[in-house]
Amino acid sequence: MMQDALNYQVNTAIRPEVIYLGLEKTPLIMIDHFALDLSGLRQQAQHSDFMRESQTYYPGQRAVLPKAYVAASLNAVYQLIYQVYQVPDTLRLKPQMLFYALITQPENSLHPLQCMPHFDTSSPYYFALLHYLNDGPHGSTGFFRHKPTGFERVTEQRRQDYFQSAQQFIDQHGAPPQRYQVQSNQHYELYHQIPYQANRLIIYPGNLLHSSLVDVATDINGSPVTGRLTANMFIDFV
Repeated sequence: MMQDALNYQVNTAIRPEVIYLGLEKTPLIMIDHFALDLSGLRQQAQHSDFMRESQTYYPGQRAVLPKAYVAASLNAVYQLIYQVYQVPDTLRLKPQMLFYALITQPENSLHPLQCMPHFDTSSPYYFALLHYLNDGPHGSTGFFRHKPTGFERVTEQRRQDYFQSAQQFIDQHGAPPQRYQVQSNQHYELYHQIPYQANRLIIYPGNLLHSSLVDVATDINGSPVTGRLTANMFIDFV
């Protein structure tokens, strides 16, 4: 299996597409057919030890990504990230979290915070790279606008206003229903979604409000063969 991981290659004919999201026109990079061959990466996942991490709100299990995959993937896109997001050239890429992911948590055990869109961090040059690995159908990735404030991104300058406003809404209207949020409601507007498609990579700022649009019929599945398997890479420029 390690040999498969070492043989991983990015498709040299990739054609990145930049999509400008929402009213704030935040760039999202989408690259289809990213890997030359997914089979080794999938096989590696099938022989990995997936575990639940209790200190996070991720509704599922994670396993370690192969180092060769991470190195090849980041090497293929880091210059594009500098360019599209105008990252200062004095900053250097620093990987933060790197893991395979599967959604396994049923809706009846969700914490209220898992029933709302979230952002990863307010840091200005922190990015999520999400690579869809298995064949579908599986749920998309959705991007949300916070209706009371109009925020699509939660920057450092917006954090306090966002949290105060969100808490005020919950105090007035109650906690969100105990289910995955997959559509607009009174609190958040789903304004864009990126469909799940095998071998599609998306890159977006970690301060965007977003959520997996979990299809409970297909996505709550701990099997690396049939589940909503993704490779998740989080990077910061510091």
